[in-house]
Amino acid sequence: MSHTSVLINELATCLSAQHLTLVTAESCTGGMIAAACTDLPGSSRWFECGFVTYSNRAKQRDLNVPEHILLSHGAVSEETVKAMVAGAAIHGDVAVAVSGIAGPGGAVEGKPVGTVWIGWGSKTEQHACLCKFDGDRSEVRQQTLDRALTQLIEYVKKY
Repeated sequence: MSHTSVLINELATCLSAQHLTLVTAESCTGGMIAAACTDLPGSSRWFECGFVTYSNRAKQRDLNVPEHILLSHGAVSEETVKAMVAGAAIHGDVAVAVSGIAGPGGAVEGKPVGTVWIGWGSKTEQHACLCKFDGDRSEVRQQTLDRALTQLIEYVKKY
């Protein structure tokens, strides 16, 4: 069993025990978190929906991320992922959001390839952490997936 599968099973147990539903809001992972969740049979009991908001326009339209946040902080920022969490959590109990630079291009000053912000929380509280991952595009995305699941599990256990 892969590390991701172990994490998904643990997440499913935590969410099910508390009768919580999950919503995902993804940029750099392009739906990998939602796909990993729904790979597990029975996930319909706790997985509500997923948003792939790759563009800034989609973040604004689908998750209500304020334009001023995107303009002043950028898509890859603490403020953006927290706003993504808040926007996604409207549709469920808890949410997870990711926005980063998976590469090989896309790096900007101060935000090299591998820079990823991960957010998690609910309608009323949002948390975020900055990650610096190494590797190629696929490796950065996989590390993002696993770290997002880990942060979410820790949050749900304390919910």
